[in-house]
Amino acid sequence: MIGGTIYTPDEVIERGTILVEEGRITAVGHIRPPARWPVVDATGHIVAPGFIDLQLNGAFDHDFTADPTTIWRVAAELPRTGVTSFLPTIITSPPETVAQAQAVLAAGRGDEKAGARPLGLHIEGPFFNPAKKGAHNPALLRLPSPAAVADWRRESHVWLVTLAPELQGALETIAALREQGVVVSAGHSLASWEEAQAGFSVGVGYGTHLFNAMPPLDHRQPGLVAALLASSVPVGLIVDGHHVHPEMVRLAWRLKGGQLNLVTDAMAALGMPDGTYHLGSQLVQVANGQARLADGTLAGSVLALDEAVRNLIAYTGCSLGEALATVTSVPADLLGVGEQLGRVAAGYAADLVLLDEGLQVQKVFCGGESVIGKPSRS
Repeated sequence: MIGGTIYTPDEVIERGTILVEEGRITAVGHIRPPARWPVVDATGHIVAPGFIDLQLNGAFDHDFTADPTTIWRVAAELPRTGVTSFLPTIITSPPETVAQAQAVLAAGRGDEKAGARPLGLHIEGPFFNPAKKGAHNPALLRLPSPAAVADWRRESHVWLVTLAPELQGALETIAALREQGVVVSAGHSLASWEEAQAGFSVGVGYGTHLFNAMPPLDHRQPGLVAALLASSVPVGLIVDGHHVHPEMVRLAWRLKGGQLNLVTDAMAALGMPDGTYHLGSQLVQVANGQARLADGTLAGSVLALDEAVRNLIAYTGCSLGEALATVTSVPADLLGVGEQLGRVAAGYAADLVLLDEGLQVQKVFCGGESVIGKPSRS
């Protein structure tokens, strides 16, 4: 790939070259491609690492909880939003649904066309405080225990679990999940400052959609929001202008900066017209860029991750490089894959997004293979 403005971990390279062999980047810089190699002309484009979404409930009229077999179908289309890796998110549901989703990932892509890489599952629920259930079915909520998560392991395709750390049995469950290689996140919670700190002490390493499904910041009773903002753990944030006010996005950026991770929390209506869609077992009405239950509760989003990047820059004035990190290196490092994904550098997967000056996605490569756009070659 030649001619693009390349965002590397250390610098921005104007009119640079990226060499790719067998799906991996072998060199980046002002270098000449070997003779007879196929060349992708990226002139006039920004070249960024492929985006990583840690919270995606579905898209393109498919809901992962209602039908986990649709994960690969969504993966094939997801790169149009700049996403090359993601965590399919299974919301509060019976254990059999999680097991089915695990089996879908274990079976592989099959005949579906190449696209984004589902790294592992994000299990969001059922271990929530009922008072902060959000759009989750209250009839399916239950208390956590190590036995309940015995099959939730990194090697069995569970990479992230969101739970409320104040629940009975939560601390033991957090410790068990960490032993099983799973990242644990605090969310859908009424945790006090002290309960949040107890969660951090046994392995909570992330905060799910900061500000949402947790009490607001209170100067006399600092709860989970304050604990997450004061901590060193990364936090997810839905920057769609509906879930979090732009001024609060700006505050989160000032306080968390390099530990901020943009997520979409998108549901089946992403990429679809307004109408009625499913989020797990719930019906959701989508209109005017918002997804809500019949009672008005926000129920995921219709946000695309490339749009979230543009919104963050507009709301905070951060640089493009800083914004890109929130959807590339920050989530990759959190998941423990920061030496393979999330950066444009030698040795990394050739997951690349080409953006125009307006930061609109033009071309996408997953493992060096063009999956979106028609790149010019010579």
